[in-house]
Amino acid sequence: MADTIAAVATAMTASGIGIIRISGPDSREIAGKIYRSKGGKKRIENVPSHTIQYGFICDEDEIIDEVLVMVMDAPRSYTGENTVEIDCHGGVLAMKRVLETVVKYGARPAEPGEFTKRAFLNGRIDLSQAEAVIDVINAKNEYALKSSISQLRGNIQRVIKEIRQGIIYQIAYIESALDDPEHISIDGYGDTLKGEISLLKEKLNGLLDTVREGKLMKEGIKTVIVGKPNAGKSSLLNLLVGEERAIVTDIAGTTRDILEETIVLHGISLRMMDTAGIRDTDDVVEKIGVKKAVENAKDADLILYVVDSSVPLDENDKEIIELLKDKKAIVILNKMDLQQQVTEEDLKEKTNHPVVAVSAKEEEGIEFLEAKIKEMFFEGNLSFNDEIYITNMRHKAAIEDAKATPDMSVSDLCEAMKASMLNIKLDGLTGTGMTWTEDGEPHKAPKAVKIVDGAYAAME
Repeated sequence: MADTIAAVATAMTASGIGIIRISGPDSREIAGKIYRSKGGKKRIENVPSHTIQYGFICDEDEIIDEVLVMVMDAPRSYTGENTVEIDCHGGVLAMKRVLETVVKYGARPAEPGEFTKRAFLNGRIDLSQAEAVIDVINAKNEYALKSSISQLRGNIQRVIKEIRQGIIYQIAYIESALDDPEHISIDGYGDTLKGEISLLKEKLNGLLDTVREGKLMKEGIKTVIVGKPNAGKSSLLNLLVGEERAIVTDIAGTTRDILEETIVLHGISLRMMDTAGIRDTDDVVEKIGVKKAVENAKDADLILYVVDSSVPLDENDKEIIELLKDKKAIVILNKMDLQQQVTEEDLKEKTNHPVVAVSAKEEEGIEFLEAKIKEMFFEGNLSFNDEIYITNMRHKAAIEDAKATPDMSVSDLCEAMKASMLNIKLDGLTGTGMTWTEDGEPHKAPKAVKIVDGAYAAME
């Protein structure tokens, strides 16, 4: 990169500290034009790399701010370039003035994401790590953050590289055997290849198997609360959110539209949607709300079916139970503080889904609901010591583009490798455009060579 860029690296809001980052070949020179040490003797151009200097940012004779300046020479910096970071006071005006001064003396304002782009282009990080940077920033729960940090550390890169190296080794071995059958034998190699490919397939499929969990960790579990009017849906939402977000009354049909809130339970994000009570109604507005509730339930990752335990089940409940088929759902037996007309056993038999007894009014039983959700989606535990979760849909598509799908047999994979091998062309000293037939016989066009200035060259 020929030019030097600069930008505010922290949020443009009032805070204790703000950081202006400069990256590029002229970072030290630009910083040296505006930095003044306390004693006036230190020069940024001359200080050792990876040190912090105290002083002032000045525009000629005007002092802009009191600062700490960190110097990091290439390649040991985030971007892989010479980098200077100015730690100034976190006022919006102070950061703006320091940045304006940096730009005035030779830097160019950085484009959004350009520091990470340079880190990628300079080989400091790969594309998966670059994508992980924004995921770390946008992480909304503990598990999403841990997964993004794992990706940022290069865990996905490391696994993919291992798989790739394994494939390249097998291809190279086969190529060498086809080109030099006198010295390299492939007798019995078919069984060996199938074994090796089987192991590689398991690794790829293992990554693909984490896509669902990864998506849920990153985006949250779309959770729709359904039930009859006055079953306690809005009360449950308010309890989970921790504040009065939904209007709660004794009047049936109070909730008519979709109310959305995001909550975090045990490090897992739930995108909660409170819906209108499902029932037959002649009210035009309420009917629209019921239709929306049904549509969202069909598209949900999780359905929370709230049942008023003090009221017998009816035809409306049968309609709701039908929605739960082939869906992840938890039946919440609410109002356990009242006399029961419906039992847990009744609901388990009718719905074939787990039942959790709660009292939204008395705030009882919620911890069992939280544990059941975690168990249902993540088998009760998530580990980031050795586990890798695919949270990026581009990564999923790239793995699938490798044509290694969970249902593909080892023999199919071997055939795919064979087909790829036949498309490889090789130019060498004794042949040009060398390929192989399906029988493994090399096919190459003759090519005469001569020595020119101590090197091989083709004859016309």
